[in-house]
Amino acid sequence: MRRLPSLLLAAALLLVQAAHADSPQRIVSAGGDITEIIYALGAGDRVIAVDSTSNHPAEAASKEQIGYIRRLAAEGILSLQPDLLIAAHDAGPPAAVEQLRAAGLRVELAPKGDTPDGVLGKVRFVGKALGMDAEAEALAGRIETDLSKAIETAKSYTDSPRVIFVLSERDGAPLVAGAETSADAIIALAGAANAAEGFSGYKPMSQEAIIEAAPDVLLMMSQTVERLGGIDAMLARPDFSLTPAGKERRYVAMEGMFLLGFGPRAPEAVRSLATALRGG
Repeated sequence: MRRLPSLLLAAALLLVQAAHADSPQRIVSAGGDITEIIYALGAGDRVIAVDSTSNHPAEAASKEQIGYIRRLAAEGILSLQPDLLIAAHDAGPPAAVEQLRAAGLRVELAPKGDTPDGVLGKVRFVGKALGMDAEAEALAGRIETDLSKAIETAKSYTDSPRVIFVLSERDGAPLVAGAETSADAIIALAGAANAAEGFSGYKPMSQEAIIEAAPDVLLMMSQTVERLGGIDAMLARPDFSLTPAGKERRYVAMEGMFLLGFGPRAPEAVRSLATALRGG
């Protein structure tokens, strides 16, 4: 990517924005859920760059890359001459976001949304930012109907397996999802129970605590399984081998953004997880 002097970049940016103030045509998207919503609205052709979490739909892979959502670089984004950066609520670092705003770029950070209402809120937010309110309202309606059906189906199961979600590893201990996380939210929507109780966020969990939690199913992102040596290595760990999940080899691994993204595919994610947790 060729770099231009900052003042020249800012001037070019202002010209682009003035031409498309109401309907952005050169969009940089940061956040897999945001990118999925943009494409679901039919505005994928206006996207010029995405972050590394934007792996769906496949067409997004052909766009310019801006790196990881929490490590954005202002100069690299400005060099693309976008008229809008639309990003998930946790995009950063804050200094880079402020640099982009100071350079005159329109920056829109979506609300956090790992609940059914939150998904709809993000869809409407993206639609408004793109000047596509009517399309967003129609998409939100379809998602709401499908998500309600998926949740009702999950509720119809008579069992409620205890699930433990492992995000990664820290100092040799599994980093586990507690309350107020997207993993906790999708487990609940799938009609299951989070076996990691008594804390919020993602925290390391000791071997003794995991055995005491007695999860029936080990839930992970596919990327985590690969990073930690494969499913056999995971289930053989002392942390998990003495739990019901380890003894019976009950685990579910899903692509991270599909499982935790809470975007247009949320109904499919709830339905798939509810089935997989019961051995389907």
